[in-house]
Amino acid sequence: MTQTFRNSAAFGKRIEYYIIGLMLKEGLDVYMPLVDDDAIDAVVKKPDGTFVEVQIKARSKEVKFGDAGLFAALTHEYRPNYWFVFYSERLDKILILSSKEFIKESNQNKTGKNEGKRSLWFNGKNTKEQTEHIKPQFEKYIVENFNRIQEGNPDE
Repeated sequence: MTQTFRNSAAFGKRIEYYIIGLMLKEGLDVYMPLVDDDAIDAVVKKPDGTFVEVQIKARSKEVKFGDAGLFAALTHEYRPNYWFVFYSERLDKILILSSKEFIKESNQNKTGKNEGKRSLWFNGKNTKEQTEHIKPQFEKYIVENFNRIQEGNPDE
């Protein structure tokens, strides 16, 4: 079955709701903007009363082999109180990075049509066994819950 544009475009929105649902299930106080024109998918009120912004990015299990953890051509400059939540459906992994960590770990395109945009490739692959895995240097960002957002300081 061919993946339609409508279905693939809706994937990102479905995963946003999935991740936000997981956050709510854990008891996070989550607010959703009506418009996503500033790269903010959710705002979380922390127990101390402060707020952080969250951008959710996802990769479908339908992407070509080797790209399960590729997040490319992202426009981003440092933002305080800002978290990225990355989800790879094929790897069934959630990774959380602060704005500062994303800038440190990503590569910025120097030329071409995506000049200035950033890319992050979390996964490696084993072509012999046809498997994909999170690269060791990114394992520290894999999470089982949203404590980093709830308790962490993205600006440290």
